[in-house]
Amino acid sequence: MTRWGYRGGNTFVAPPARRLRVHRIATEVTMDATTPGLLTPDVLDRADVRAALIEHDFAAVFTLIKKWGGLSQNRIASACQLTPGKVSTIISGAQRVTSFDVVCRIADGLRIPGILLGLAPRPWESDRTAAQHDQPDAPGERPDTDEIPWRPDATVDLATHLTRSDLVMDRRALTRALAGAAVTGAALLDSLEGWLVPAAIVPEQRRPGRLGMGDVAELETTARAFRQWDHQYGGGLRRKAVLGQLAEVSGALDDHQAPAVADRLYRVMAQLAGTAATMAWDSGLQRRAQDYYRLALRAAHAGGDIIFGANVLAGMARQMLYRDRADDALQLIHLAQEGARDVMGPRVRAMLHTREAWAYAAQGRHVGFQRATARAAEALASAGSDEEPYWIAYFDEAELAGVTGGRLLDLARADPRRHAAQAAAEIRTALAYRGQEAGRSHALDRIGLAECQFLAGDIRSAAAEATLAVQAARGTQSGRVRAQLGQLYAYTVGHSASRPVREARDSIRDLLSS
Repeated sequence: MTRWGYRGGNTFVAPPARRLRVHRIATEVTMDATTPGLLTPDVLDRADVRAALIEHDFAAVFTLIKKWGGLSQNRIASACQLTPGKVSTIISGAQRVTSFDVVCRIADGLRIPGILLGLAPRPWESDRTAAQHDQPDAPGERPDTDEIPWRPDATVDLATHLTRSDLVMDRRALTRALAGAAVTGAALLDSLEGWLVPAAIVPEQRRPGRLGMGDVAELETTARAFRQWDHQYGGGLRRKAVLGQLAEVSGALDDHQAPAVADRLYRVMAQLAGTAATMAWDSGLQRRAQDYYRLALRAAHAGGDIIFGANVLAGMARQMLYRDRADDALQLIHLAQEGARDVMGPRVRAMLHTREAWAYAAQGRHVGFQRATARAAEALASAGSDEEPYWIAYFDEAELAGVTGGRLLDLARADPRRHAAQAAAEIRTALAYRGQEAGRSHALDRIGLAECQFLAGDIRSAAAEATLAVQAARGTQSGRVRAQLGQLYAYTVGHSASRPVREARDSIRDLLSS
């Protein structure tokens, strides 16, 4: 007779005492997630609690909440999405809260008004019903991209589905999209192999189309403008405009256009989908971004634009690198290099080498990083007056310096003495070349330089650079810029004796909470 353990079918049966404990914890988590306010006003009005909140002294905050609020350590942990062990180390003073994201989780979990923590009013303060529970996609809501054949008409159907669902996305659907994880590993890489095979011929066309080359040229100009929007400002409100234009192009391709018109329309679709992907990624919509990257790759394939297809794969690799999937990223880069080896120009080749170097750096392969970086510099040096696609014109000496500096900064986090100064030098070169008009890239450079100074121990210079970084970040709506600022925030904690650092920390906090 099985009392507890594994029984038939590999089902684990917990002992009665453990089942009771699991049930109690699950109930407590549910209560914490639904309770409108765990702390009574008299607790939050206490002078000692307010002083601890203002100073972000969470060891004192949690201790006082346990004493005056009557909350257990487990309940504080579950409300703030922390482990009980994490709460214990914070209370003991063994670990400080340095993450801006954790500060926000504490504010939202315990329903502490933003003003008490130096934050802007939290969303629940004006609308307590705004929070939605993540739900899995409903059947049929997202097509299984792996099942879609690499045929132009199937690509049009995919574009129609994605844009239709995105343009009507409400708050609940947005919550699900934010929660969606990007596909990784073999499930991603195997589905992209069709890019290396020539496009299949569409067996049947439908209504006759009436678009001419002049109409396509106008669409190409629009796609170029949208791409510039993304490069300068990041995602946000403009994403819907890109999706609307993508839906129009999809509708045009649903008709029977002349072959030359259709090819150019597929290329426009690829560029619009690529822009939609980077905008979605910049807004934190990881799975949606991947959906649009896949659409862009299929559209480039249908339009015979091999070089842009390689660029799409490079974008997918960058997404994987930000998700700490260096192995997947490296395979995507090699797929891009294999497919476009005979047609890509020196700037595209250089860009791919920098992504390759990024993956090597993430893997800790310093020699591979240096070799790929040298190849990128060599390829860029050979770029002359030969015409390359407009979308790769951004990759110049400034971009190479900025990307190289960013990768050296990655290495400097593990070995500051060896890499911090070199990373700072490369980033300064990028700043000198491209200036504030670069928008998002300029802001990322500023943040990176501030982090280099913190790693080098030059606190005064770091505070000055952090202030400049916040000023640059105010000019863009990029989610990536804000994420990087959130990481920079951690460096400012623990330097309260330095007034410039305190002011820099307050400015970062003000921007991130707005």
